[in-house]
Amino acid sequence: MEITRNGTHPSNKAPASHFTGAVRVDPLFQAPAPARVVGASVTFEPGARTAWHAHPLGQTLVVTAGLGWAQRDGNSFSCRACASTVPSAAQTTPSSSQ
Repeated sequence: MEITRNGTHPSNKAPASHFTGAVRVDPLFQAPAPARVVGASVTFEPGARTAWHAHPLGQTLVVTAGLGWAQRDGNSFSCRACASTVPSAAQTTPSSSQ
């Protein structure tokens, strides 16, 4: 078991290659190899966004504040903050209507 105190890992500016606007990434955990599990808290300032992309092994989003758009299995949906957990499918790509 590893116990990490809040704030012990420095925040990072999200890479411009994947995000637009001011986006902060706060690392939460990373499992040792061969596991691929990584957790981070990502904060988007007003107007900031991420580029459309895919997660071949899936992704879980935990929405804690704000409003966002995501896509699962070709169907878009919006997420509002309600401390909801949104497990996504392998693909998160734009729909033809966007």
